[in-house]
Amino acid sequence: MVAETTEKIKKIRERILTAHSRQKSYADQRRKPLEFKVGEHVFLRVTPTTGIGRAIKTKKLNPRSDMAHVLEPETVKLRENLTFQVTPIRIDDTSVKKLRGKEVQLVKVA
Repeated sequence: MVAETTEKIKKIRERILTAHSRQKSYADQRRKPLEFKVGEHVFLRVTPTTGIGRAIKTKKLNPRSDMAHVLEPETVKLRENLTFQVTPIRIDDTSVKKLRGKEVQLVKVA
């Protein structure tokens, strides 16, 4: 039983090596050696690093640009009962929603 498992492991390793070499040959065909002349302009991708030397991973919520485009919210004056004054500008749309036996008037106000 031990001999059978070692034979199976050898076959698996051989198949992995053949797949690895096949993928390497595909990747090597697409690679091109880069050669630059003096005075040429080149774009480089630079990864920011921490003080230790590891690269900083860009995560979902990490800031990606400067914060100059962020607007400050307007201040709202609250009353003592935690309500505030709203002045409607115009009525955009009106509709009637029919429920089981009722009709409810809906108004969209800007």
